Amino acid sequence: MSHRSTVSPATLPVELREEGVVVEYLDEREAFYRGVPQKREGSVRTRPGVLVQVLVTDPTDSEGVLTYVNDRSTHDDILEETGVGRVFVEPGEETELFPGVTARADGHAIVIEGEPEVARGRIFVFAEDEMAEQSYEIVSPEEDESTEEPGDATEP
Repeated sequence: MSHRSTVSPATLPVELREEGVVVEYLDEREAFYRGVPQKREGSVRTRPGVLVQVLVTDPTDSEGVLTYVNDRSTHDDILEETGVGRVFVEPGEETELFPGVTARADGHAIVIEGEPEVARGRIFVFAEDEMAEQSYEIVSPEEDESTEEPGDATEP
């Protein structure tokens, strides 16, 4: 098995908390994405060189699929054991992560575009490296940001 191949994601339990987003892997470990995600209309462009992770929840926000984009360090076996997916996109390419959610490479940056009404859930993008961690939620342009609830994506 190749060390760097595309891996399909499994459906994982998700919990949206006021202090961040929790994803439980198939092996029962948890990933905690700290902070309330910033809302972005339609797309998120990440900085070059960060690990990009995309979480698409179901309509109840209780489960979802998590996919790494262009991760070249995590072994296939680990992804399969945890239920995390992985895709690769080259500069100028675009791939569908989930209906209504695409990833494309813009130079060394990754652009995630999403339509929550097509995805039928919420779309979160996490970008991290050794120095920082950012989290975003892609929303529809018509979404009213003045009606925030716990778990909604706003800057902390």
